[in-house]
Amino acid sequence: MEKQSIYLDDFRSPIEHPEDKHWVVVRSYNQFVKTVSEIGLANIDMISFDHDLDESAMIHYFEYVRKNYSIDYSQILEKTGLDAAKWLVGHSKETSINIPKCYIHSANPIGSGNILGYINMYLKERRLPETCVRTRWKYTR
Repeated sequence: MEKQSIYLDDFRSPIEHPEDKHWVVVRSYNQFVKTVSEIGLANIDMISFDHDLDESAMIHYFEYVRKNYSIDYSQILEKTGLDAAKWLVGHSKETSINIPKCYIHSANPIGSGNILGYINMYLKERRLPETCVRTRWKYTR
């Protein structure tokens, strides 16, 4: 079975893949958890994360984050890409399967940093290379 690549974003759809493969696009935290569970962590070679996964996160970004350089997660009603990253790390611990290569494509710089830091600190604690990086993929809406 060819390994799958997951693209988590509520709005955008990727039109490129670094290895010219197909992305499995998921639009929400719940769909992310379901898809990773169904495919199996060992069968996933990369994941690309967006942070803001619905309207309240986007509103919070434009009205608060851009002005204050911080995120008040209590103001975001839905789960974010950071929640998905936390679930992924917990799932990796439970299954003893290393997380795949991770990318962050979110336009939210604070949210991107939070996901990046969370995943790379987990990798560091496991004495694995800190390979999670920010990127920009070409996409459609």
